[in-house]
Amino acid sequence: MAVIISGVEKKSPAAKKRIKAGDTLLKINGNDIVDVLDYRFYQGETNLTVTVLHGKKEKTYNIKKSEDTELGLLFDSYLMDAQHSCKNKCIFCFIDQLPQGMRETLYFKDDDSRLSFLFGNYITLTNLTEHEIERIIKMHISPVNISVHTTNPELRCKMMNNRFAGDTLSIIKRFDDAGIRLNFQLVLVPGYNDGQELKRSLRDLSGYKNVECIASVPVGLTKFREGLAEIEPFNKQTATEVINITEEIAKENKEKFGNRLVYAADEFYLKAELDMPHFEEYGDFPQLDNGVGMWSLFEKEANDALNDTEAPTIPRKISVVTGVAAAPLLKATVDKAKNKWHNLECEVHTIENNFFGEKITVAGLVTGQDIIAQLKGKNLGDTLLVPSNMLRFERDLFLDDVSVEDLQRELSVTVKITEPDGYSFICSLAE
Repeated sequence: MAVIISGVEKKSPAAKKRIKAGDTLLKINGNDIVDVLDYRFYQGETNLTVTVLHGKKEKTYNIKKSEDTELGLLFDSYLMDAQHSCKNKCIFCFIDQLPQGMRETLYFKDDDSRLSFLFGNYITLTNLTEHEIERIIKMHISPVNISVHTTNPELRCKMMNNRFAGDTLSIIKRFDDAGIRLNFQLVLVPGYNDGQELKRSLRDLSGYKNVECIASVPVGLTKFREGLAEIEPFNKQTATEVINITEEIAKENKEKFGNRLVYAADEFYLKAELDMPHFEEYGDFPQLDNGVGMWSLFEKEANDALNDTEAPTIPRKISVVTGVAAAPLLKATVDKAKNKWHNLECEVHTIENNFFGEKITVAGLVTGQDIIAQLKGKNLGDTLLVPSNMLRFERDLFLDDVSVEDLQRELSVTVKITEPDGYSFICSLAE
């Protein structure tokens, strides 16, 4: 499938050859260009033969450039074609638990290998064609991030409601044999893939030569589960069992491979009421976006920043919002800052998730309407700090389409968006 060029960057190699918007990109160095992976891979070479369709006539351009210079073609979509949707009907799917009436983009279930390459998204492998598998191996795209959930083929079919879900596990070995680095994710559901099934999965996945990290995360359960499978949330006992199994396999891996490889998400430690592992346990924090090691890293960054950051030059009275899970960490961090900086007055407000239900405790799923309802009429000081992970990429809207401007108007306070890391948080307190 050829791709229409929507624009050409000025002074780029493509512009110098007078390739035009509206032309259709056909091939680079004789290779068909179907989507962004083809384009990104083949345009990286220094000597290019670019074939385009100009009107009804094919034209070929010979282009020389350096490896770090982009060819300069632009397309309407960063994927260059339609995003691939998920074919599974997982019993734990969070999107199936969304209420009606939210913005349309939130209901799209992606399962796109190209997003794994571009943004680190996790894929189930059930969407891959043989062409895509061979292409990943040929291009040696690495790492590939895979939502495995279980290495038991029958159980995987059951949990994902896809009769082919077990068969696609064989793709992992093909990638591993090709030397492609692998990251794995397991969404754990009590009574399904925890316990002995978790032991099996962690041991199976630890055996791959090119595995970098395996993370277990707890199922997220909203109050909108009518008509869906009955699932119990993790509690103190079941969360403790997950941690014990994780540490058992981690010890085995350290002895065999010199690397623990396996981790449990921070939420398990909070549920189990256990101390978080030391930040050094997480290495390079390869699964931070999955909530693995966020607590320990934030704590380390905040402590380091407190040692390096000067106190506010003028007295400050500010407020901070967060979810239930992170509230103890932020409160402890703010207390340290206030003890060191006596001109700082700051209160951390814990927002209960009434929108999705009390079982949802992460800050990233806090909605604007819950913030407004729970803080309306309170003295919030000069500034309200809101972490960026509560907002969409553009940083303007919460999940419920309440805007930052709505928040400022309803609460009569200036809202400042902060990054969800320890350094940025301390800097925001001091500004």
